[in-house]
Amino acid sequence: MIDLPADLDAALADLARRRPVLVASDYDGVLAPLVGDPSAAVLLPGMADVLARLARCDGVTVALVSGRGMADLQTVSGLSGDYRWVGSHGAEFDGPLSDELAGRRDALADVLAPVVEGTPGALLEIKPASVAVHVRKVADRALASALLDQARTLVDSSLTLKPGKEVLEVAVTDADKGTALRRLIAEVAPASTIYLGDDVTDEDGFRALGPSDVTVKVGDGETDARHRVPDPAGALAVLERLADLLA
Repeated sequence: MIDLPADLDAALADLARRRPVLVASDYDGVLAPLVGDPSAAVLLPGMADVLARLARCDGVTVALVSGRGMADLQTVSGLSGDYRWVGSHGAEFDGPLSDELAGRRDALADVLAPVVEGTPGALLEIKPASVAVHVRKVADRALASALLDQARTLVDSSLTLKPGKEVLEVAVTDADKGTALRRLIAEVAPASTIYLGDDVTDEDGFRALGPSDVTVKVGDGETDARHRVPDPAGALAVLERLADLLA
């Protein structure tokens, strides 16, 4: 197992002493390595087992909080069981989007599709509450950057931009992961919460938690999280350590 920083290990031990516990995590880049094709983002080996271990612990709720649509998240993760599912940055919490919002999403996709199709390697992903322009597989990096800039100029200013790693997501709601976590906390009423995330959109989640909670940034970049691990293998080590402490 990867050795965790001493301050992170101590924070996990303190969290495990206070139940009930909410264990919440982003999916892509945390539980699953980032890949060019979002449909191929499978769980890191060992991750499904540790999530199941955590979910079986008394007084523990495990939640997946993702920018993916809820159905897509369930399909690509292959997970089933006693988990809380939050999709589309919190827009999918209790059910699907309204027909009106779905119509706005489809109109947005019609605007962005022609420019994405004209860029070799670019991918347009249509989610329940947003449309995402992916450029991870665009070989010409200048062209990739130009495409993201062009996408910004094409979308209606009333829509919500969610830039991320090699992607620009444009949402038809103002939902964010911080709001979603606060709603989860209100429902679960945990004594302690941990949230793991890797991207810009996870910063809202980090800022939503209190000083006694544990926030873990996975990977590089500026962050408001109090702890950091380098990659999904590090996230696995965090969850395995927490599962041991809670068992």
